[in-house]
Amino acid sequence: MSANIIDGKQVAEKLRERIANAVKKIEQEHKKIPGLAVVLVGNDPASEVYVRNKGIQTKEVGMTSYEYKLPEDTPENELLKKVDELNNDPNVNGILVQFPVPQQISQQKVIETILPAKDVDGLHPINSGYLSSGLEGLVPCTPQGAAILIKEACKDLSGKKAVIIGRSNLVGKPVAQLLLKEHCTVTICHSRSQNLELISSEADILVAAVGIPNLVKKDWVKPGAVVIDVGINRIDVEENGESKTRLVGDVDFDDVKGIAGSITPVPGGVGPMTIACLLLNTLNAFCDQNNFDRPSL
Repeated sequence: MSANIIDGKQVAEKLRERIANAVKKIEQEHKKIPGLAVVLVGNDPASEVYVRNKGIQTKEVGMTSYEYKLPEDTPENELLKKVDELNNDPNVNGILVQFPVPQQISQQKVIETILPAKDVDGLHPINSGYLSSGLEGLVPCTPQGAAILIKEACKDLSGKKAVIIGRSNLVGKPVAQLLLKEHCTVTICHSRSQNLELISSEADILVAAVGIPNLVKKDWVKPGAVVIDVGINRIDVEENGESKTRLVGDVDFDDVKGIAGSITPVPGGVGPMTIACLLLNTLNAFCDQNNFDRPSL
């Protein structure tokens, strides 16, 4: 038996369609539309592609996209000044500074300078506090996308045993909080966890977010489990005598797909959900700032 492949591209596309419909309705009723500002410092090719895709998808759902590109040697105070300008711009409802930033800039200082109400990355300590307290704030995009895909595969999460491999502030901890909110029993594992293979093999829901290529093998997976692979790793491979690179996750997909009940591929799983959830956060931030009810999507 082969696992059900969870198609992140398809789920993200449907979510963007619902967001676009909500934006259109809001524009008709209130003559306003959400605005998302993205700031890129430097010339990292991967970041440039990602920012460009964000701009395209922002416009496709009917929002306004503001894009700012700053030089690699931009001083920290100049970036923080730009963030403060965006904080005070009523047309900008969401602010995202593309990470990583150059070494002369403190990433944490940037996060804390963005107004929590406009923090569509969901990384500000106040939004983290809301999430851990079970309150409504802005949730980090990748964990939010992972949680949506889990619900696609398993409609009732109550009482399910979830294991998260990875304890980062960006993915591991927020995913754990989201699953706790769904009444899962959650275990967070990390580099110092003992008996990791045994702990993982008992999970109904297994989320891998540790950044080690093909770490999770079939022996780590409970038969029928939902396996969510958040890892994106570029590895060297030999194909037809040529050296190439390809993307793989933290889960050995070919090894695990025969035992899992549902599994996300890499690429095409959690990745496409990240921008879709960024747009969802921008819509929710816009509604909060204008005292509108958040649409039920």
